[in-house]
Amino acid sequence: MVAVDRLLVVTWSPRLPVGVLSWPAWAALRSGPVHALDPANAQAEAVQATGIEIRPAPAGGDPAAFREVARHGTAVWLAGPDGDPGFTAALTELVAADQEAELEIVAGSWDPPGARLLDVVAVMDRLRSPGGCPWDAEQTHQTLAPYLLEESYELLEAIEEDDLTHLREELGDVLLQVAFHSRLAEERPEPQRWSIDDVAADLVAKLVRRHPHVFAERAVTGAAEVAANWEEIKAAEKRRGSVTDGVPLGQPALALAAKLQRRAQKAGLDIASPVADDVGARLFALTGEAVAAGVEPEAALRATARAYRDAVRAAEEAQAGQGDRSAEGASPAGGAEAGAGGAAAARVKGAAAAGLEGAAAVAGAERDPVAAGEGTEPVEEFRAGGGAPAGG
Repeated sequence: MVAVDRLLVVTWSPRLPVGVLSWPAWAALRSGPVHALDPANAQAEAVQATGIEIRPAPAGGDPAAFREVARHGTAVWLAGPDGDPGFTAALTELVAADQEAELEIVAGSWDPPGARLLDVVAVMDRLRSPGGCPWDAEQTHQTLAPYLLEESYELLEAIEEDDLTHLREELGDVLLQVAFHSRLAEERPEPQRWSIDDVAADLVAKLVRRHPHVFAERAVTGAAEVAANWEEIKAAEKRRGSVTDGVPLGQPALALAAKLQRRAQKAGLDIASPVADDVGARLFALTGEAVAAGVEPEAALRATARAYRDAVRAAEEAQAGQGDRSAEGASPAGGAEAGAGGAAAARVKGAAAAGLEGAAAVAGAERDPVAAGEGTEPVEEFRAGGGAPAGG
């Protein structure tokens, strides 16, 4: 039986503390001469502190030269922070054609779920540190506030569009705001200073406290009881003097009206809507009807407004098509299409006159999905028409 030479490559996660390696990794590091492309990196120094010698890579990191080190025995390669992908790929190809050698990748440590969040913290630190980004260095909680609002609305739009790719990107932009504000707080003097670790710790503690049916022994019969328990625990924690305490007044008006009415409703307060004939009072009363019916008024109005936008686009495209046909000369088919375009424009005007209910009717009964431009990039088209400045 032919003896097989062993080549071991020990990999590790740069997101975990150096020196924290698996038992198989330590066994591998003690099984033969150890080489590394950079014997001075933090992990190599931690290994050397245990008495294991780390030698420079033979021939500057040539896979063939490293293979020769294992001739009639074992050789170990301690990978760098990125895993030395080029070297490992070349060594794998070399060993595949060598009947007298075998290659084993030994995981010294690996990324746990959420490990890439450490990269977010590291990048944020680099941006805010001396020599980083001048723009980032000038920001404050106040200057960043508009971006948080903008990114939140872009995230909401991705959810409404059911666009998972866009949703992933916008969640990242919101996460940036969390990391940025946390970094700013970390730079403040004591006792005002706190970090993103404190943010995470507070969140974890809150989730554990408010889920006693998961982290303690409180029994529940379903989701409704879970929600009731949450509110009960929250009320005990906050000890607020009014049910309106904690309701952010800066939120959109429909959402604010609905939140206030729900709070009053939960507290058992029977408060009539303002009696007046102005638009605000009528909107408030209509919001109360939505709340009573279990409808989220902000979401309902947003859906209607989006349908109205689609109807406007349908009319614009029909009108543009009518203009093109007029320039080329009318035809019987063109006349019919022009009539359809005029009808679409009339429908939009009718919707404007009738209000949002009319817009919903246009969207639900008469909108042409193709003419409305579905499947295009709605975010960019909206911005081109004067929407919010681009973010992310």
